[in-house]
Amino acid sequence: MVRVGIFLIAVILVAGIQGCTGTPGVQIRDWYDLDAVRDNLGGSYILMNDLDSTTPGYEGLAGPAANGGKGWEPIGSEESPFLGSFNGQGYEIRDLFINRLDEVYVGLFGHVGEAGVIRNVGVVNTDVTGYQGGGGLVFLNFGTVSNCYVTGSVNGEEAAGGLVVGNSGNVSSCYSTASVTSEGFAGGLVGLNMGNVSNSYSTGSVIGDREVGGLVGWNPDGTVNDCHSTCSVTGSYAVAGLAGLNDGTVSNSYSTGNVIGDMHVGGLVGYSEFGTVSDSYSTCTVTGSEYVGGLVGTDERGTVSNSYSTGRVTGADYVGGLVGLNPHGNGTVSNSYSTGNVIGNGHVGGLAGVSEGTVSSSYSTGNVTGNGIVGGLLGACFGTVSNSYSAGSVSGHWSVGGLVGRHMGNVSYSYSTGSVIGDQEVGGLVGYSAGNVSDSYSTGSVTGGEYVGGLVGLNEFGTVSSSFWDTQTSGQATSDGGTGKTTMEMQEIATFSLAGWDIIAVIDHGTRNVAYVWNIVNNVTYPFLSWQP
Repeated sequence: MVRVGIFLIAVILVAGIQGCTGTPGVQIRDWYDLDAVRDNLGGSYILMNDLDSTTPGYEGLAGPAANGGKGWEPIGSEESPFLGSFNGQGYEIRDLFINRLDEVYVGLFGHVGEAGVIRNVGVVNTDVTGYQGGGGLVFLNFGTVSNCYVTGSVNGEEAAGGLVVGNSGNVSSCYSTASVTSEGFAGGLVGLNMGNVSNSYSTGSVIGDREVGGLVGWNPDGTVNDCHSTCSVTGSYAVAGLAGLNDGTVSNSYSTGNVIGDMHVGGLVGYSEFGTVSDSYSTCTVTGSEYVGGLVGTDERGTVSNSYSTGRVTGADYVGGLVGLNPHGNGTVSNSYSTGNVIGNGHVGGLAGVSEGTVSSSYSTGNVTGNGIVGGLLGACFGTVSNSYSAGSVSGHWSVGGLVGRHMGNVSYSYSTGSVIGDQEVGGLVGYSAGNVSDSYSTGSVTGGEYVGGLVGLNEFGTVSSSFWDTQTSGQATSDGGTGKTTMEMQEIATFSLAGWDIIAVIDHGTRNVAYVWNIVNNVTYPFLSWQP
């Protein structure tokens, strides 16, 4: 539940404050000049040199002994925001110290209004601590922050951002290497984003409890574009390499650090209720308990498209190489893939642990290991899977399938090639099925104890039509649905065209006819999807 203080931040971000810029030209050469900015918050300022602990005014204004041990007093407040222009000209402000545990608006600048501009400055070796939040450069930004960076450490009781705590303006071409710590809304660059963040990155460690992200802690309705994070991220709820909680838009972005959390843990996004993720990827190693995904932990309604993950994913329940949970019939995963190995207990899948939505034109190649409801592509399917495939080996105890472990939806135009090992309800394509399977096949070896089939292990109340398995490579002569064929027959176009498949023969595997769902090099290959790499 969002605290009153954080709610206040969000309300202020929505409201914004406007103002006018002043006349440019005021030069800043020491801490006294910087402190004087607060006397004219609409002015235009130019930093003429680096400021550090040896620069006049440091001890009394910006050092650990300044202002009764509180250090620097932030420029701009809710009542009087900074509305001017500050150009750092590439110089640095070093050794800034702030320790204001009982205050908000903590940062070099406390509040930057819509007309405010801060650019071309680095805040280096900073040590910032605030109550509701701490920001290395700005607490609340409604204006423009560009070509800026922060190094050091930033700490907040309820929110923190390496560069900015709350953003409802524009942050571009910025970065932070600062270590960030906060109970909630902890972001390597921005704690809470309701504006735009672009062409920016973060590399420091981020530690928090909830809404913890390598770049952004919470992205309610903002946009994150052309950004990346290499942060090491640790938290409990809604934890991710890029954005912990995302209800906005993430595009053309990636994350590469390690992520450790408990619930709703993702390599790129931890929890996405209304947000979208597109053209993005993660190579993070992800470890969590429930709802753990290589790209997204939980994707409620927003879509995942043209995205991928390659890191290893480990969890207990609802664990997927790309998405942990794709629920409610609203989630969509398309043109995406995962290649990392996935390890979990229940509801474990190479692409998604559980999907109640739509999965299309997607694939997984990592090995999948679990206990129950384990699948090469999906652990459990309650939605629709089409034009997709899996190639990794799958092992578990019950409801284990090369493509889907437990199936109660619709699978069509899909296949699996990986080996499958389990105890009961073990199938080359589907372990347990109470749904519909059509125009699909499997070729992997299948080994199990009870209810074992080349295509389907156990079929209750479901239908299987125009689907096949290779009796030779699977080592299984029977299946609870489907038609068994020899390897030679599985590589003949007639087997599938006579069954009504949308298939055409091509010269070689590198030649595609995308007018058809399936292509095949007759008498040479198994059918393959015309879109697949």
